[in-house]
Amino acid sequence: MQTYTAEQVAAHNNDKDCWIIVDNKVFDVTKFLGEHPGGKKILLKVAGKDASKQFAQFHNAQIMENVGLPLQIGVIGGAAQQAKPEKAKPVAEAGNRVGDMIPYGDPTDCQDWNSPYYNESHYKLRRELRAFVEKELMPNCHMWSENKEIPREVIKKCAEFGILGAACGHVPEEYLPYGLPAGINPKDWDAFHEMIVIDEIARCGSGGLLWGLQGGLSIGLPPVLLFGSKYLQDKVARDCLAGDKRICLGITEPHAGSDVAGLKTEAKDMGDHYLVNGEKKWITQGYEADYFTVACRTGGNGMAGVSLLLIERSMPGVTTRKMDVMGMFGSGTSYITFEDVKVPKSNLIGKENDGFKYIMYNFNHERLGIIMQATRLARVCTEEAFKYANKRMVFGKKLIDQPVIRNKLGHMVRQVEATHAWLESTLYQINTMPAQVQPIRLGGPIALLKAQSTQTFEFCAREAAQIFGGLSYTRGGQGEKIERLYREVRAYAIPGGSEEIMLDLGVRQAQKVAALNNAKL
Repeated sequence: MQTYTAEQVAAHNNDKDCWIIVDNKVFDVTKFLGEHPGGKKILLKVAGKDASKQFAQFHNAQIMENVGLPLQIGVIGGAAQQAKPEKAKPVAEAGNRVGDMIPYGDPTDCQDWNSPYYNESHYKLRRELRAFVEKELMPNCHMWSENKEIPREVIKKCAEFGILGAACGHVPEEYLPYGLPAGINPKDWDAFHEMIVIDEIARCGSGGLLWGLQGGLSIGLPPVLLFGSKYLQDKVARDCLAGDKRICLGITEPHAGSDVAGLKTEAKDMGDHYLVNGEKKWITQGYEADYFTVACRTGGNGMAGVSLLLIERSMPGVTTRKMDVMGMFGSGTSYITFEDVKVPKSNLIGKENDGFKYIMYNFNHERLGIIMQATRLARVCTEEAFKYANKRMVFGKKLIDQPVIRNKLGHMVRQVEATHAWLESTLYQINTMPAQVQPIRLGGPIALLKAQSTQTFEFCAREAAQIFGGLSYTRGGQGEKIERLYREVRAYAIPGGSEEIMLDLGVRQAQKVAALNNAKL
């Protein structure tokens, strides 16, 4: 790339010929003057000068990736040899260090702390995922959110990297078209690997991206893999994990959310098929789904009369309509209507009227996914607030030098770290506890942890918004992640079991386990 001296850049200092310097890179912004959101005078004030300090004060790294780099024409003399690869952040340091070492911006396993949970495969997975996410996802996340759509080619690229295959827990190798990320053997894949995948994607600060990539897949496909026939598994699993088809889970209805046993969608037995009528609402990835894992009433009232059916979009009578919701843009939240849909008996998942049991079994995995996401998103709020507080000048000093700001950050950190530690402890139980006792032993703690993680997320989003001030009220710019995450909090506090239901369930389950253990209450 062409090299220039500061004196050469200084000669380009007017509205007909405007160059600036940012971090030893030279940009020709002449044609961009009229497009600058703050007006061309902002740029003309630094025409021909080094604007690094001003840029850092008002912009985030994604602006440089998407807007700045296409305008770059060279570097300041000597900088070409020193220039780092053009990516937002370093991928890995020595040992298990990953990232920029922002205080509490990453879990301790990324910052050279000792841990009993992780081995080299976990560290390798995180390093490779971070490189992929920062190159392929993070720079475009805001654009996809504003467009309310994640391009199909992006989903396909994630599938080829193995991200979709990593979304559903243990998957038979025959259904993994591209293997797992970092070339990890499926036999070695554990709950911590799955968490790392979610954790790294969540660094983008977009629940909509997470749910758009694997929200429906991670909850719609497991019932088929766990309880479906070989015919159904062969029919849907490989195509969905390849990113060529989409699947979602249809449980929630206009009149039945956390009360799953109260659902009304009916599947009437017609001999060789079921006739399905009903509605599903707030279904993630439902708008473009090819397959729907649907809870239907095949028997009497209550939980004993519920079955799971695999319904296909190609079946006449299936209609999906995109819903306009507060956040999670790009996740395809939809309203689904089934009108006299004929579903072959071969599309029954498991046994008739056993669907409620399958749904409950699936809930632990679904809630753990929500916990993993909410915990990292709370950490994203903390990291962004730390970075901003270290560069924003107020009343003659940096925000970080104000005791009230440090107090806010302290409360954010203590909640994030406590939640993450509880999550790691729970994942260790998933890895080591016999599967048959996990539903009764872990159902309650996971429910309580879901409430803990979503309330931590909400607290951190609010405190980060206060630290960012008006920037957190603006779509895009330095406060982009905070503004988006503040809107997405409700999508974590309600779906998968509302906080109120989770807290009650956690205590009720504790009472049951206490009785089984002959606790002296």
